[in-house]
Amino acid sequence: MGELKAGIIPVTPFQQNCTILFDDESKKGVVVDPGGDVERILAAIRDNGLAIEAIWITHGHIDHAGGAEDLKEALGVEIIGPHRDDAPLLSQLERQGEVYGIAGVRNCAPDRFLDEGETVSFAGHDFEVFHCPGHAPGHVVYYNRAAKFAHVGDVLFHGSVGRTDLPGGNHEALIRSIKEKLLPLGDEIGFICGHGPGGRFGDERRSNPFLV
Repeated sequence: MGELKAGIIPVTPFQQNCTILFDDESKKGVVVDPGGDVERILAAIRDNGLAIEAIWITHGHIDHAGGAEDLKEALGVEIIGPHRDDAPLLSQLERQGEVYGIAGVRNCAPDRFLDEGETVSFAGHDFEVFHCPGHAPGHVVYYNRAAKFAHVGDVLFHGSVGRTDLPGGNHEALIRSIKEKLLPLGDEIGFICGHGPGGRFGDERRSNPFLV
């Protein structure tokens, strides 16, 4: 087993951080949140010689899951996640596309939903699943304890937190998810988020205006 690596491809008009997590020795990996621009994602996979084993979804918003079904068909892999509470959002992705003027979006039917406490893996890299509602009811976070790394989707950002004015949003639940599930993992934990730069939990605990 090699070192865990990550590459980010900004996709959709929302500039969502579609992330490829991969093992630098075997080149096996997963795609997290393919919201769209599937041809760009496929090109990055080909250019880097990666073997994608699955698609992981953090939550059911269009910029995170809108390209999942097309990517699944192109790669012949399963869609895993999020929590089943986001099934209604995933079944309305085409409608979301109409609202935001984004063409080519397809509704998403994951092959497997995830629950709190489950583990998902590729190439020997294990990720614990945390159900972190607030931004979306079924939002999950993927945490690799060995690498001290988390993919937090739209729960937490550098200097901010996920918006809660969308259907199913709940600000109190979001802050509770961050303070009770993520921050206790440790100040040293690094994270990639759904938009913009990532950071470390400790910096957010100390200076994020939504958390202090």
